[in-house]
Amino acid sequence: MSTAFGGSYSPDSIPAPVVGPGELTFAAIGLDHGHIYGMCNGLIDAGATLKAVYDPDPAKVAAFVAKFPQAQAARMEAEILADDDVRLVAGAAVTSERAALGIRVMDAGKDYFTDKAPLTTLDQLAAAREAVARTGRKYAVYYSERIHVETAVFASQLIESGAIGRVVQVLGTGPHRLSAGSRPDWFFEKEKYGGILCDIGSHQIEQILHYTGALDGAVAHSQIANYNNPDHPELDDFGDAMLTLDNGATGYFRCDWFTPDGLQTWGDGRTFILGTEGFIEQRKYLNIGTQDGPGHLYLANGEQEKHFDVHGKVGYPFFGQLVLDCLERTENAMTQEHAFKAAELAVRAQLGAVDLVARPGA
Repeated sequence: MSTAFGGSYSPDSIPAPVVGPGELTFAAIGLDHGHIYGMCNGLIDAGATLKAVYDPDPAKVAAFVAKFPQAQAARMEAEILADDDVRLVAGAAVTSERAALGIRVMDAGKDYFTDKAPLTTLDQLAAAREAVARTGRKYAVYYSERIHVETAVFASQLIESGAIGRVVQVLGTGPHRLSAGSRPDWFFEKEKYGGILCDIGSHQIEQILHYTGALDGAVAHSQIANYNNPDHPELDDFGDAMLTLDNGATGYFRCDWFTPDGLQTWGDGRTFILGTEGFIEQRKYLNIGTQDGPGHLYLANGEQEKHFDVHGKVGYPFFGQLVLDCLERTENAMTQEHAFKAAELAVRAQLGAVDLVARPGA
């Protein structure tokens, strides 16, 4: 796994097939974000069969086929949408274009699996909800900071076992390395990427909902800023928000683009989960100051305090569950309402955010 640049995040494979070859065939459309590689790796590890790929940029397609030589390069999107063998389409288009792509996919009778953030406006959300209701297809979302991180998976298992009692608060940090020179132009255009709370903040909001078990919530306060990127005045390089949830729990998160070059990985992502009978800390991508690698979880409760090294030991069950959900029309990987609620709260946090600093060039 590349550790320097979060845009190419793709964890090492942990094969756990739930179907045989050809039982669930999928394709990729939209290669604008490197997360498409992690998405496809996860599906392949679950036994899904990758058949085709399309993007209007031949260079992106060539790089994808070099990684996944089994994928046939389609001449146009419509070829994939008309292919009855393809049951699921994975996409990592420009963020503001993800909802429109998903609606085309669902209208073609296929399930859709998009990179986060899955949309950028409340109008897109309403259109996506309507398309799901009308077509009966899935609009699944790659909230990778939970579903493709072993500490995050293990934390869910501990909570389900009652290890920390009732979860009352989740605190998340989502720092990222900017690597501005490697980013496409659209990454710095707010209309296209949606803003920091909509974009990488959606990871944090999804985790807050998941770990607390909340079905709904409200944004109590949110903030954004461009502190240090005058060359990109539409970029939010900092954002944070506080949520109140329908079950009485709360959440707070901070995300930023300030990971220093001296850090061994693209971001020291952490999640702190407070329960009535204990707490959990996740050090997802590194144990800072050591060369211990990723996958560290700390638990304290009435019986013990313990450090778990879970790297390579837990796996990523979301992908197998998603494959089976597509075949069996179930919702075990993630409910549709949960995926949309996380997106909705992220958009609302962005729309209501206080801008802390006058924008460069404004």
